[in-house]
Amino acid sequence: MTRWGMVIDLERCVGCNACTVACKAENGTPRETFYCNVLEKTVGKYPTAKREFIPVLCNHCADPPCLKVCPTGATYQRDDGIVMADDAKCIGCRACYVACPYNRRSFLRKELLKRGYYGELTPYEEKKYAEFVPGTVVKCTFCEHRLAQGLDPACVITCCTRARIFGDLDDPTSEISRIIRARGGFQLLPEADTDPSVFYVK
Repeated sequence: MTRWGMVIDLERCVGCNACTVACKAENGTPRETFYCNVLEKTVGKYPTAKREFIPVLCNHCADPPCLKVCPTGATYQRDDGIVMADDAKCIGCRACYVACPYNRRSFLRKELLKRGYYGELTPYEEKKYAEFVPGTVVKCTFCEHRLAQGLDPACVITCCTRARIFGDLDDPTSEISRIIRARGGFQLLPEADTDPSVFYVK
């Protein structure tokens, strides 16, 4: 059995946001809708202050609270651990939005799909926005359409410092599993008890 996961090396991330842009380009998400982005904070004091970056995305939890609260079955989990949202079943109640402890769901308001980033919709935006259903909740899918072609997620392949590694968490010999073991990989909000598939190393 395969359980897809990701490990993010916080020492390698330079906060360039290439992953954010690649995700937007790959999925064509409208304004205010980010499947993947980078949180930033300043640590220390002058003259040794520095910036720290924490890339975040859907954690594709092994025990996803968003799935438990969905009243229609729109949120479901594949055998490989990827948590998906079926827009044909989604009624836009946003229970999943509230239940996610990582705040990684986005509600598609109708007006978001009527205006592009720079005013009128570009031909690209027209094509991509047509794939969305207004009034539903959307999320990262680990680029499952790319995985079906044997490709890594867009955020992974575009990372210029190779801060993101994608692979099979259930394979102890995979690169991702070796990194997590060797460098003490940790998950965000362990107190939520969701067993995320996204790990971090420092």
